[in-house]
Amino acid sequence: MPSRRTARIAALTVAAACSAASAVVVTSPAHADTVRVHDIQGTTRISPLAGQQVTDVAGIVTGVRTYGSSRGFWIQDTQADADPATSEGVFVFTGSTPKVAVGDSVTVSGTVTEFVPGGTSSGNQSLTEITRATVTVVSSGNAVPAATVVNARSVPDDYAPAGDTAANGSVNGLTLKPAAYALDYYESLEGMNVQVSDTRVVTATDPFTELWVTVKPRENANRRGGTVYGSYTSQNTGRLQIQSLGAAADFPKANVGDVLKGTTAGPLDYTQFGGYTLVASQLGTLEQGGLERETTRKQSRGELAVATYNVENLDPSDGTFADHAAAIVNNLQSPDIVALEEIQDNNGATNDGTVAADQTVQKLVDAIKAAGGPAYEWRSIDPVNLADGGQPGGNIRQVFLFNPERVSFTDRAGGDATTAAGVTKVRGKAQLTVSPGRIDPANDAWKDSRKPLVGEFSFRGKPVFVIANHFASKGGDQALHSQYQPPTRGSETQRHLQATVVNTFVKEILKNQKSAAVVTLGDINDFEFSDTTKLLEDGGALWSAFKSLPRSERYSYVFQGNAQVLDQILISPSIRWSCDFTYDSVHINSEFNDQISDHDPQVLRFRP
Repeated sequence: MPSRRTARIAALTVAAACSAASAVVVTSPAHADTVRVHDIQGTTRISPLAGQQVTDVAGIVTGVRTYGSSRGFWIQDTQADADPATSEGVFVFTGSTPKVAVGDSVTVSGTVTEFVPGGTSSGNQSLTEITRATVTVVSSGNAVPAATVVNARSVPDDYAPAGDTAANGSVNGLTLKPAAYALDYYESLEGMNVQVSDTRVVTATDPFTELWVTVKPRENANRRGGTVYGSYTSQNTGRLQIQSLGAAADFPKANVGDVLKGTTAGPLDYTQFGGYTLVASQLGTLEQGGLERETTRKQSRGELAVATYNVENLDPSDGTFADHAAAIVNNLQSPDIVALEEIQDNNGATNDGTVAADQTVQKLVDAIKAAGGPAYEWRSIDPVNLADGGQPGGNIRQVFLFNPERVSFTDRAGGDATTAAGVTKVRGKAQLTVSPGRIDPANDAWKDSRKPLVGEFSFRGKPVFVIANHFASKGGDQALHSQYQPPTRGSETQRHLQATVVNTFVKEILKNQKSAAVVTLGDINDFEFSDTTKLLEDGGALWSAFKSLPRSERYSYVFQGNAQVLDQILISPSIRWSCDFTYDSVHINSEFNDQISDHDPQVLRFRP
């Protein structure tokens, strides 16, 4: 999501400056003069020597990072102890380009520090480092310690232990059990030289020159090579992020389903955006899996096709209009109604009070026609400036496109950014008071968030109510690899309120017309099994059509190795129980390194 990208760029910029502020300092009664690396790492996530000075810590340099704000190098002790919980590797933070080389035998003196990527408020685990280091090179050209093999057999099936209730759910103070929990296993290898072999890519290469692989190819696999995230209690333990110590230009441009053949090896790091990360000094060779973008089938004459598509902060300056148009025309087969999310105003992120988006939408409509699609008409409501969240100045909103040759829009004047749409009963049928309109826009559920857009359409003389949504993002939630287990999902609170408001509105439609055809769709920013979805479905008012697909096919977004649901189409009982609908998550973006959006569009076809 854009908010995650923005936060990431800021975090990378200030990482070095925040090192001291993000450090966990623990006073230990013992004083160490000369210690081994495993003494520093200890048997928990926090070093027993945190905050102390250590001298002449011996090790072989296994990797050197000469770029970014976290410059330094890794050392690994050749004299391992017998405890599998204690890592033999550690990162030495220098802040400037290190004057060592891989294979150097060194002694390091400095301060043991626990650095929390993203800061302590992020909930992330900490990375044990030696800082303010004085380094002595004893000899050069030494053999690097053999890499520990990470594979399906070595990684436990259980993801993490339950956190210590006396420590607010933190796992920091718990003794590591690397044979029982995946997060403990990875922590026991922190800073060590590790390797994976013949690993399948489960998140495509991103703009930050990283990708994700799985060492468990059978773990919740789907037919396109991904790893599906199916519940909060069934984590995918084989996921591992891959970065490179080499030049960015040499990093493979991989799609989901590709394979890094051979050995990928290097130090195991812990990062803000991804947790445990293999920083590769040796990268496997990319073997392409031949993944192709999907195309849905064309709706029949009597079927209404309704789609949702998050076009990721689209504004007139973007160069993706032709690509989005081709996707809508060719891959989505020109749906009758398309609900778009993240349409920005006419000058994008420029924050000058502009809220109109007519130029943005018209440019897309023109591109669709040029691509051989229909001459879509559109409806939307401009938001109040800076009131709907998203990229500052962008004023994102939802927009309805519709093909006037197949469907008509029922216009009822009076809808604007602050007027609430209502429902009345006319001649035994439900009817909106304004169309297009917004659902309860003054409700606190929509503070700094997109308000739902509702419209009334007519297909072959039959009314269809469509509600386009873009719920609050997951920004700020604790990561799956958080020190707090289970992690807190604080962003749910607002989405739960939003789901309740939308559900209440749908129930009002159904109260006036039990058989009404209602389609609620958009970027729900939550899973099909989440409480957000359950609140949308409350009382049987709606049902997520995603659940009509096999579990292995339920995803619209790929994040940190997990293929997951964020975009949904929910349907009212008259559509669900007619048993005459089809649903398709059309995978054209989320699995590809050259994606034009980070979301896959969804298409529902039914006969009203």
